[in-house]
Amino acid sequence: MSSMSFHSSRPDRWVKPKPYSDSSLRYKVHGKILPMESEEPGFFARLFGRR
Repeated sequence: MSSMSFHSSRPDRWVKPKPYSDSSLRYKVHGKILPMESEEPGFFARLFGRR
């Protein structure tokens, strides 16, 4: 018997692609799409009462 062990790398994307997911499935998993910028007004906008 040999004491050597076989190590394999994980499967490539071409071999094992991501499963299909439409927009409703993504919404259930991640929630609604949010904008990149923050919704809260900045310091000066709050100071001068602007939104």
